[in-house]
Amino acid sequence: MNRSNVRLLDLPDEILLIILKKLNNIDVLYSLLDVNNGRLDILAQENTFTNILKFPHRYTYALIDRFCIDILPRIHHNVKCFITHPFCMKRILLATDYPNLTELEIFHFKQGITFDYLTIVSSLRSSFQEQITNLTLINDDKDEMIVSLKNYTTNVYSHILIFFKNLKELSITGPYPISMYPGLSLRYLPSTTFSSPTLTHLYINVKTFDDCLYLLDGRLRKLTTLCVNIYSIDEYSTIVHNMLTIGSPNKRSNG
Repeated sequence: MNRSNVRLLDLPDEILLIILKKLNNIDVLYSLLDVNNGRLDILAQENTFTNILKFPHRYTYALIDRFCIDILPRIHHNVKCFITHPFCMKRILLATDYPNLTELEIFHFKQGITFDYLTIVSSLRSSFQEQITNLTLINDDKDEMIVSLKNYTTNVYSHILIFFKNLKELSITGPYPISMYPGLSLRYLPSTTFSSPTLTHLYINVKTFDDCLYLLDGRLRKLTTLCVNIYSIDEYSTIVHNMLTIGSPNKRSNG
């Protein structure tokens, strides 16, 4: 039987897209943009490959250089979500403007990132403080290594809600399903701590069951979805909470 030699570029665009969708978007852009083939160049700039950019955990400086200098300025209007390591995040976000960027996921997050990037004097402030509505943090800090959860809650968790003015969804997880990253601890803190007029979805670990109840006291008045892991339940708690019924901002119950 005679076999015809079919090259990759002989395939129709529909088949090429099916093949390319099996690859990481970063690999597609890095490999196909500016390869002196107009057809591949156009395909690589499809929304499928440019809306969500997930940079590898183990990146090379050559890859980041190429993206920041050549690739991101060409596709910046398409980018809606970055998934990135904190140490290359600053350079990526400052490479160009991203008018449609609304989602950010940071893996290997540690409390130092808050002080380095999420402060009022940060050069990143104007880049995404107003734009980000969905934030996911993969928290590498360890619960047992934190001296004061009260300070951690104030300086990290609460500060995140202050910094991101229009945040609607916040998800904080650990690198593993049962990771014990520092739990939110609201006891003995003002009711304005960890408050937001815009947040609707929250996924977070809390130190005690009381901390879960504090989240329902009205400080997150637009909250509709709350998912928590509770580290401990204090059976002797005598705190009376004025709880906000999720999804019903005008209904409250005491309990």
